[in-house]
Amino acid sequence: MSVFPAKNLTSAKHYFPMPLKHGHSSPAPIRHKKKVRNYEKHSKKQETTIYLPSNQHKTGYENRSDSFGILRLGNRVYLGTVELISRLGYYQTTAFLSCLSCRSYNHSGFAGFINLLKVKTMAKYYSLFGKTTTDTEVQVVKENQIVIGYGYAMSESRYVVYKVEHINNRGYMYHLINTDTKAMDRTDIINPLSKKFGIGRYYDDVKPEFMDAFEVAILLQEAQAKAKAEEDEAEKERIRINEVKQVGRKRFTEIFPEDAQAVIVARLKQDESDMQTDYFASSTQRTVILGFSTHKRDIFSEMRKHAEHFEETAYLSEFNQDYEHREKYSMGAGYYLGESKYHGWIIEKVPVYDRDRTTEEFAYIAGNEDNIRINKPDGTPPDNLKLEDKANCTMVEYSAKAVAVFGNTKPIKDELKAMGGRFNNRLTFKGEKIAGWIFPKSKEQRLACYFGLD
Repeated sequence: MSVFPAKNLTSAKHYFPMPLKHGHSSPAPIRHKKKVRNYEKHSKKQETTIYLPSNQHKTGYENRSDSFGILRLGNRVYLGTVELISRLGYYQTTAFLSCLSCRSYNHSGFAGFINLLKVKTMAKYYSLFGKTTTDTEVQVVKENQIVIGYGYAMSESRYVVYKVEHINNRGYMYHLINTDTKAMDRTDIINPLSKKFGIGRYYDDVKPEFMDAFEVAILLQEAQAKAKAEEDEAEKERIRINEVKQVGRKRFTEIFPEDAQAVIVARLKQDESDMQTDYFASSTQRTVILGFSTHKRDIFSEMRKHAEHFEETAYLSEFNQDYEHREKYSMGAGYYLGESKYHGWIIEKVPVYDRDRTTEEFAYIAGNEDNIRINKPDGTPPDNLKLEDKANCTMVEYSAKAVAVFGNTKPIKDELKAMGGRFNNRLTFKGEKIAGWIFPKSKEQRLACYFGLD
């Protein structure tokens, strides 16, 4: 992961003890060059600090290993990834915000550059948004002391410090317990309440409050028991998910055509938006596999055709231009069929670029048979056979628009595929689920000729 001086943002090669591989120079956005250069020019402090982005650069940030931030060593500012800074012992979860919305870059000479950066120890955090400085080498709270946390919409939570430890190259770390939820947490930044500026954790620097040590000990036992129970429950859930995926992988592989270029799915969306904070988002509550496509083009008529396969999306099979959404642009949701991307059912295509990855993506979904709706729910074939079998195969009139071939079709699968057939292991024959090949009605005469039934 790259870290490079802001003084020469267009190239990092001059600051690495070992040479970079060809093509690994990392240009930075122009808007950051001026800001960081001015910061270098006017800053005279020599201590090692971390430079947090201003509020206007927080849009879309995540605390991820591939997100970017700004690191200051002496009077020189570096732009780099959170992962590299965390390896150096400079990163902490609640305080370091990403700043640059660009890709991460890999460089050779990584180990040598780490040695170069270890000249000084990270001791301070600077927040441009809160205009505060936190020196992690100075202990600000004691054990059993009460800490107040302010979160979203200034919701208030109470914590108690049950342990204080000092970590080399990082400073003091405070281990906390939420007195209400008994959730355990830790942080190395706690600011004085008299300088409160927003979301964060604060200690009362005027009248500090403490909890009885015996009560803290009991609270710690309860918190540890809760954490253990949650860990056990998470392990059980992980095992259950793996078991479902194991079944789903096999099931999806059986219905996954060799020539499939996309999976057509229906997704049930739940609105997670918050109008008060101008936050818009949705979550997927359920995904249903409706069919497969031999191309990656987004065609609404194809989506409407597959909407009939699932009773919950059958209403989308009727043409309605208001249901056709084309959002193939930055921050858009792509092409999808439905009322809204925030609520209700939508239908979209998932391109297949790698069969193994696609199989893994849909393994858990396919683990539930109800999430596979490839054929229409009313497509049960009649019990009487229209045509007789040949070579251990039986051709039947499956519906008013389709014919099917059942039996030992493996030896002739290539011929059936060449004639336009599609294998499906969930066809219904005489009231039972059975594997077979489905063909459009227009292929009936050709099939009859092939089986010698004309």
